[in-house]
Amino acid sequence: MSDLIPTREEQDGDGEVRYRMLYESEDKVYIRHIRGVFTRIRKYTGLPLLALFFFIPWFNIEGRQAVYFDLPTRKFHIFWSSFGPQDGFLLAWLLIIAAFALFAVTTWLGRVWCGFTCPQTVWTMMFIWAERICEGDRNKRMKLDAAPWSMEKVLRKGGTYGIWLFISVATALAFVGYFYGIRDLVVDLATFNAHPQGVFWVAFFTFATYMNAGFLREQVCKYMCPYARFQSVMYDQDTLAVYYDARRGESRGPRKKGIDYRAEGMGDCIDCYWCVQVCPVDIDIRDGLQFECINCGLCVDACNSVMDKMDYPRGLIRFTSEDELETGRTSFLRPRLFGYALVLLAMVGLFAQQVLTRSPIEAEVLRDRGARMYRESQGLIQNVYTVKINNMDREAHEFSIGVEGVAGYDYSLRKPREIYLQAGEIFAVPIRVSVPKEQLKRTKHDIYIVVQAVDKPELMDKHQTVFIGPKQ
Repeated sequence: MSDLIPTREEQDGDGEVRYRMLYESEDKVYIRHIRGVFTRIRKYTGLPLLALFFFIPWFNIEGRQAVYFDLPTRKFHIFWSSFGPQDGFLLAWLLIIAAFALFAVTTWLGRVWCGFTCPQTVWTMMFIWAERICEGDRNKRMKLDAAPWSMEKVLRKGGTYGIWLFISVATALAFVGYFYGIRDLVVDLATFNAHPQGVFWVAFFTFATYMNAGFLREQVCKYMCPYARFQSVMYDQDTLAVYYDARRGESRGPRKKGIDYRAEGMGDCIDCYWCVQVCPVDIDIRDGLQFECINCGLCVDACNSVMDKMDYPRGLIRFTSEDELETGRTSFLRPRLFGYALVLLAMVGLFAQQVLTRSPIEAEVLRDRGARMYRESQGLIQNVYTVKINNMDREAHEFSIGVEGVAGYDYSLRKPREIYLQAGEIFAVPIRVSVPKEQLKRTKHDIYIVVQAVDKPELMDKHQTVFIGPKQ
């Protein structure tokens, strides 16, 4: 008994205390193939996302990969824009937007992300499709696994594992290609010239995809994904999720078509277990809302198909809310959902504004912080600065440096005659700003160092710094 964890104690009438393990190994889940509305929705949402994931790396924009995360140079190229370490706040902003989007969608539609677009679900469904193609539907797969090894079993299992491996390798190549360069990666692997790190990550993601979608499957959703654990704090009485209408369905039991089962006190549920057989996480939705449920809607399609065969109304299992089951209506305009949506729209708008108005030229200015805060020469007070220019544009430019400050001051600037930077190049240059001593009215005042592209004056960045002189 020492290896068991008493997560919950149950005491039967005989006084015996029972224990439950925190994790229990489970039998393989055999999913029945079903057709229906939500199955088609998953196809129409999953296939475009898969196409984008696999094919975007193969597109080029202006001579480079359309989406390329160049880690050695610390540059992220996304379509027509390039981002560097200085744009890290945009990534943080994007993650916050994703979090609020998750909160809003979960409050409104429950775990639809998990059921329709989560990579774990999408890849698992692809692997299940491969099983069905090679081994048949649910009953045939169960019989095949129970049968002794034969040539037919070897061929069918080999076909399944071969398709799994092909999908896993393609997934790993596409993912690593975003960081390595997909064309270089494929050529280097084919000619055995790939960098060891590239080979390692391709092998790693191949193995991870093969294991997660092939064998772990529902256990990732149940035990590894944190989303299932904290979703309850985002649900409310009006959240749309998959529910079983117990008032209509109970009591359950098999019956023959055409018999007045209601006169015998029976509900619409014929206890066929199709809702369980199609569930990818192997739960019985009739037991109520459970944290394992990913809102994939397969049980809805299965139940509706059975209701059609029995000439019963659809919707015994459906996307609805607790309030609708109890009162017959659902409130969509509720404060928390409205608040999430409002914050989300505001953040998306501000993020878009930042990206669209982001200048491809960035300048950083560091004032000389040596022992002498200023220099005096021939009646001039001089401050030395280091200007770091980052050309984030896709073209090379020549840059000029200017200075702006208090009106009435005569600023002179000593700098290199020409500063020419290639696309993506960063260059640091020292400059010296001078002001006649008799013009200084106070010890320090603000000035602006202006960096501007000579050929494109609209590409400009202005950085504020301090000019220091002798005490007045």
